[in-house]
Amino acid sequence: MNLGAHMSVSGGIYKALERGVESTCNVIQIFVKNQMQWKARPLTKEDVVTFKKTQEATGIRTVVAHDSYLINLASPDDALWEKSIHSFAGELERCEALGVKGLVAHPGSHVGEGEAWGLIRIANALDVVHERTPGFKVKTYLETTAGQGTNLGYKFEHLRSIIDQTSDSKRLAVCVDTCHIFAAGYDIRDQKTYTATMRELIKIVGPRRIEAFHLNDSKKDLGSRVDRHDHIGEGKIGIDAFRALMNDERFLQIPMFLETPKAGDMDRQNLNLLRSLREHR
Repeated sequence: MNLGAHMSVSGGIYKALERGVESTCNVIQIFVKNQMQWKARPLTKEDVVTFKKTQEATGIRTVVAHDSYLINLASPDDALWEKSIHSFAGELERCEALGVKGLVAHPGSHVGEGEAWGLIRIANALDVVHERTPGFKVKTYLETTAGQGTNLGYKFEHLRSIIDQTSDSKRLAVCVDTCHIFAAGYDIRDQKTYTATMRELIKIVGPRRIEAFHLNDSKKDLGSRVDRHDHIGEGKIGIDAFRALMNDERFLQIPMFLETPKAGDMDRQNLNLLRSLREHR
């Protein structure tokens, strides 16, 4: 299993790899810049070389990133939309330089313009981003969302729509967040509901589009549309959903990342719990 967590890059991006090893990760997720600021210090050649050397030393082959929380590729404000496109393209450039496999992104928020309008706006933004980053290997991982406010991505159909309306759709994949889909109304609490939800997901987005998972329990109820992560087995989803996922042969090679609350040694504990759910066959 490819299990890991989101790791801090405090002190240098390469530090996230070292922290990942300490927490028993074999894959990690990072921010490639401060997630709450538009500006970023340019990556130096030394940054890239040190990161790749540390990656080789730690054996963590797969790294994905999460984009800035400020970016909104569905924004109806043209200035913010252009700023979001510029920032997102910049993050893809940083990912490409570091050899990061994918950049996870919440699709965007339509801010009252309507879902259909917002989905087209996102696709148009991605087309501009792709024009500015030709030939890149790093993919954009469209993340399922809880659907707070006017956030798009809380229906599997939203992701399919964006993919279908983006010209270079081979550069797009999907990241499934267990907390988010549950809060959006997709039940996964037992084997029956898990099977039904995953069948629907695969039917709509396609099995080959799913390239990452975020493993989070939920502090809020099914269909609450509220995004609040909890430790594995301690929230409203419960342990059976994660047992089903850990034994789903379709997803065993896909990287999965904790985004559970950071406290003490909880990443290690959550990862150990997830690994214990795997039935050896």
